[in-house]
Parts: sequence; structure tokens; C-alpha cells
Amino acid sequence: MVGGFLRKVVGTKNSREIKRMGREVARINALEETTEALSDEELRARTDALRGRLEGGATLDELLPDAFAAVREAARRTRDMRHFDVQLVGGIVMHTGRIAEMRTGEGKTVVAVLAAYLNALGGGGVHIVTVNDYLARRDAGWMGPIYEALGMTVGVIQSGQDPESKRRAYEADVTYGTNNEFGFDYLRDNMTFRLEDRFQRPLHYAIVDEVDSILIDEARTPLIISGPAQESTDLYRKIDRLAPRLKQQEMVEATLPARFGGEEVEDTGDFFVDEKNRQVELTERGHAFVEEELVRLGLLEEGDSLYAPTNLAPCTMYRRP
Repeated sequence: MVGGFLRKVVGTKNSREIKRMGREVARINALEETTEALSDEELRARTDALRGRLEGGATLDELLPDAFAAVREAARRTRDMRHFDVQLVGGIVMHTGRIAEMRTGEGKTVVAVLAAYLNALGGGGVHIVTVNDYLARRDAGWMGPIYEALGMTVGVIQSGQDPESKRRAYEADVTYGTNNEFGFDYLRDNMTFRLEDRFQRPLHYAIVDEVDSILIDEARTPLIISGPAQESTDLYRKIDRLAPRLKQQEMVEATLPARFGGEEVEDTGDFFVDEKNRQVELTERGHAFVEEELVRLGLLEEGDSLYAPTNLAPCTMYRRP
């Protein structure tokens, strides 16, 4: 009885959230008349003004009413679409990192522009993740004029895209693409040897369309990407003759090297075994011995390092389902 009485007086958590977002919608609506009176150049300049406020210490939550009002006006001018109040609520929900459930035809694509624009103001880039290449192209082309009217750039990544086009797409303020392509590009970036060969910037903010399909159904299939295969039976034979010549370093847990939480000790062997962590690692002495032997066998260039990028073995990277 007490709980029911308090709910009537204070309201449920959901009703309080709706009421709070309703106040945000009222602030956005209050800006509509003045925003509508802006010229195209003045509307575009709103983005620079909002970025200036952000750099001056304002938070995205503080900028939300002005940002959403600008997007609503840009959508009206370029796509003849005016966000309804309930769509503004959906944009607020997306901005806060929660799931906005909307039926087909209720305008998910145009609602996503609200949160994407707001979170792209900081310059970190926004990813909008869709389920297939067609939707990525369609949404980027359909919503592109809204972003462009506000002075922002839009890119789209596709399978089979040339590297230069893909790099430009990732440099855009908002990038559309599929979950698979974003995932594969992440794996490719982690296989490069030079920072300049990477496509993606540091991950900042993403909106996932059809989140149940992508994060539940699609996530059951792992993404797998492999380096080039280089089989060499002769290489295996040479290494197989080298390994037995290495001497294990005898030690107890108290004398483990510092990297495993112990104190540094003098090398008495070529490798040590950390049974607890199931790791085997070369000592400094073993490292030098292996490099000398590899040079002698012609498997390593004189003065080269065993751990140089060119000497790394091909690998396979994957995301577990």
C-alpha cells in the first residue's frame, strides 16, 4: 500500500524519465521560431557556434536543445521532414546510450541524425551501424543533405571499397556502414605495422540500427581475418633442431623475474616457464642465443631483431561470438 501511494505521488522511474525528457522537448520547441528565421548561412554557422561552446566547457547535454533545434530545421529545409516531439524523445534516448524502440515507419533514420549530429560536434567522429550495404548507402545519401546543411561531412564504408575512399569516409564527421565492415576494418587496423596504414580513428560514439539483430543474432557469427599463409617445411625442421638446445632456467616463484611479480635474477638458462600463467618466455641470454643461431642458419639478417615487424609470423585475428 505504501509503495502504491509513493508511486502515485512521486511516479515510476519511467514516468519521471518521460517527464524529464518532456521538459527537454519543450526547450527545443521554444527555439523553433528563432531557428526557422535563420538564413541558410546562419543555420550552417550554428555548428561552429556549438563547437565553440563545447570547447569553452559546455557539456553535450547543455547543447542538446540548440543542436536538436538546428537539426529539425535542417531536416525541414532539405528533406521536407519536421521531427515530431516523440521523435525528439527518441533522439534524447539515443544520446544517453539507451535503446529507443521504434516501429517501422516511425522515422528511426531521421531520429538517429539528432543524436549523431550532437555527438559529432566534438570532432571525434560518429559511426552509424546498419545491417547491410544497401541500407548504409541509402541512409547516408538520404540523410546527407541534413548534415551538409549544418556544415558536417558524411561518409559511407562498403565492402570492396578502395583504401583511399574508405579513409576519407572514416575522416568524415558521420560514417555509415555495416557491422561486419566496421568489425573487419577494426581487425585490419590491428594487423597493420604502421599507424598511418590504419583506417579508423579512436572510437568515440556509435548508433546501432536494429540493435537486437546486430548485437544478438549477428554476434553469433565470429568475424575472422587471416594474414597470408607462408608454409615452409624446411623452416620447421631448422627450428625443431634449435629448440632442444635451449636450457630451461630453474627458479622458484620467489625468484620469478619482475615481469611476473618477482625480483630480477641472473640468467642461468635460455627460457623460463611460468606454470601459473601458462607462459614460456626467453631470457635475455636465450634471446641473444636464438638470434645468433637464426643468423647462422640464414633465417635472420645480421643486426636484425627477432621481434622486428618483418619477422612476425602470419596470424589470425577473430572476435569470439
